[in-house]
Amino acid sequence: MTHKLLPVAAAILVALTSYNVAAESATDVLTDGWEVNGYGSMNLRMVDGETVNSEFGKTNYHSAGTSGKSTNQVEFVIKKHTEHQNGAWSDFVVRTEYGNGNSFAYSSSGSQKDNTKAQLEVKESFVEIGGLSYLGEDTSIWGGQRFLNRSAGLLSGEFWNQSSGVGAGIQTKLGGNTAGFAFLVADTSDDINADVNKDRQTLSSYNFYYHGVEALGGSFNFDLKYMEQANQEDELSGGIKSAEDGIGGAITYNRDYYGLDGWTQTGIAYGKGIAANRGVNFGDWSGAFSEDSTGLFITSYGVLNISENLQLGTEFVYFSNDDSFGQKSLDRMMFAARPSYKINDNLRLELTGSVSSEKLDDGVAWGRKDDNTYYMIEAASVFTVNADYFGRPQIKPYVTYYSTEQGSGGGLEFSDSTKDSEVVVGVHTEIWF
Repeated sequence: MTHKLLPVAAAILVALTSYNVAAESATDVLTDGWEVNGYGSMNLRMVDGETVNSEFGKTNYHSAGTSGKSTNQVEFVIKKHTEHQNGAWSDFVVRTEYGNGNSFAYSSSGSQKDNTKAQLEVKESFVEIGGLSYLGEDTSIWGGQRFLNRSAGLLSGEFWNQSSGVGAGIQTKLGGNTAGFAFLVADTSDDINADVNKDRQTLSSYNFYYHGVEALGGSFNFDLKYMEQANQEDELSGGIKSAEDGIGGAITYNRDYYGLDGWTQTGIAYGKGIAANRGVNFGDWSGAFSEDSTGLFITSYGVLNISENLQLGTEFVYFSNDDSFGQKSLDRMMFAARPSYKINDNLRLELTGSVSSEKLDDGVAWGRKDDNTYYMIEAASVFTVNADYFGRPQIKPYVTYYSTEQGSGGGLEFSDSTKDSEVVVGVHTEIWF
C-alpha cells in the first residue's frame, strides 16, 4: 500500500515549494510559494510541588522574568506569496495559536479538557495585495483579521502598541517613509461570550500612522488612533458615565543603545476616553472607560552589547492612569534588567531582576495597600544552539524569587495574599522559527 501514497506525497511537496513559470499574459503567475514561521513556549513552573496559574503581576508591570503561565503555547504563521507578470503580488497570511493562557499540565489522555479555553484558534487571517497599476508599486491594500503594528516590551513581554481586530487598510510610501490608514473593529469579550442577538458594544479604531522618519541618530514612528464604541453602557460602576469614544497617540524612537553598541526602542503614548489604556493599545479590552479616563505611558527597552560574551537587556516603564480600572488614580513604574553571559556557543547564564512600584487611590478595593513595591530576581542557565541574547531554540532551567511588603501580596497574585514572598522553580523551553 505504501507505493500508492508516493504520488500524493509528491503532490504535497510540489504545492509547498515555490516555482517559476514562463509568463504568457500580464496576469500569469511568475512565482508562487509558501512560508512557514512560528513560535513555541513550553513552561514547566512549580511552587511547593504544584503548577500555578499566576503570572506574578507581569501583565501589570509588577515583575519581569519567566513569569508567563502558559504550559504549552504553540503558534504557526503560514504565508502564501504570489507574484504576477504585471507586477502585482499578494500575500495570504494565517496565524494559528494554541495554549495561550492555559496553566495546566496535560497528560496523554484522548480529550485533554472539556472547556474551550486556550484551544487551537485562528488569530490572524488576512490578504494583502500590492503592485496594482492604479495604486503604484509602493502601495498595498489589505483586508481581514490581523495584529497591526505591534510593539512589546523586551522583558515584560507586554504589547503596548497594537490594533487587534477585523478590518481593512491601505499602506504606501510618502517621502520615502511608510504611511498608512486602517479601520479595525473588535467586539468585547462579554459580547463574544454572551447572547449573539443582544446589542453589541462593538469597538472601532481609525488608525493613522507614519513610520521610519529618520532624525536624531535614529528613526521615529508616529501613530494616531481615534476609537469609538457602539451601545455603550450609560453608567459604569459608581454611577460614572461610560465614554462613547476616545483618542490616543504615540511617538516611538528607534536607535542604538543610548549612544552605545546595541539597540533601543523608546515610546511615549497618551490616550483619553476609551483610548486611555496606553493610548494606542486597541482590542476587545478597550471598553469600560469613562469620559474622564486618561492614560500616560512611557517606556524604553533594548539590548547593550558590552563585550563579545556579555550582553545586557533593560526595560523601563511608567504607566499612569486617572479614572481608570476602578481607581481614581493609578501610577506604576518598573525597571528590569537581564545580563546574559556567553560561556560558549551553546551555553549562557542569565540573571534577571526587576523592581516595581505602584500607587493606588484605593488599594483595599484590589486587596492590597495604597503604596506597594515589588521585587523579583531570577537565575537561569540557558542551553541553546546559539548563545546570543536572542539565540533560539533554548532550554532554560530557572529559579525565581518574588518579594513584597506584608499586605501587598495581592499585586503579585500569590496563592495566599497574606504571604510576602514566593519561590518558583521551572524549566522554560522556547523556539522561534
